[in-house]
Amino acid sequence: MIGYRYKKIMTTTGELRHALGRAGIWMPPPAALGLDPAGYAGEIEEAGFGSVWVPGVNAPENLAALEPLLSGSARLVAGTGIASVWTWTPADLAARADRLAAAYPGRFVLGLGVSHAPLVERTGQAYERPVARMRQFLDELPAERAPLVLAALGPKMLELSRDRTLGAHPYFTPPEHTAFARSVLGPGPLLIPELAVALAAGAEGRAAARAYAKFYLVLPNYTTNLRRFGFGDEDLADGGSDRLISAVVPSGPEAIRARFREHLDAGADHVLLQPVGEAGRFAPGQLAELASVVADAIRNG
Repeated sequence: MIGYRYKKIMTTTGELRHALGRAGIWMPPPAALGLDPAGYAGEIEEAGFGSVWVPGVNAPENLAALEPLLSGSARLVAGTGIASVWTWTPADLAARADRLAAAYPGRFVLGLGVSHAPLVERTGQAYERPVARMRQFLDELPAERAPLVLAALGPKMLELSRDRTLGAHPYFTPPEHTAFARSVLGPGPLLIPELAVALAAGAEGRAAARAYAKFYLVLPNYTTNLRRFGFGDEDLADGGSDRLISAVVPSGPEAIRARFREHLDAGADHVLLQPVGEAGRFAPGQLAELASVVADAIRNG
């Protein structure tokens, strides 16, 4: 199975940039939410979004679960956000990803990442030298492969994204990070940040945003990165300060529209929106409303 080789997959940065458009959706695996993946992919596409990205692609069955998202839509791009280099061998991942990319040309992106120390250590591995681990993984990938981006926060991983892949997919970052990432990447590579949002305004929206943020504010990769942009201990405690939440998980249509626009103005090619609702969980029924909130920014982008 691994030995089967496709012709070189020639999807370029420009082709992907055109296919993605300005806005996509980042979400947990649809089946885990009780959603029909093919049907929900059609809803994402109908709402006007150009892509859907799914986390936790750490085993063959997780990667195979992306296929219904592609088969259930006509143009939607599907991405992994992310496949962890600690759980795959390069040859196995490349072979499976290339098959998906060949079956849906120009519509699949393999997002690679180094995950987080607590998650990796649960597997019995030591979380050491993650940038070196990523570099080694890239060295061992076959030359013929699906379009590739890296989950990148710090300068070294962003440089690796620039030099070895089609671009970067940062997560849980403010617009200031997007500007920094673009300065490292230069004008050519793709820059695809994630932006979680709570459509509810006021206290309800802030509560949903904090419930979502609490999980990420205990992961050192994210907190270290946020400190680079001036956030301190008081911002990172108790689900995040008002200043942090406004920057990273905006709530209410006006704040969402502003932050989305700021990411684009800072150099993002494509912003992945993740609508969160009660208890910080993904809100699947908000696609149309969310699309209407960012419609002007998309049209003027």
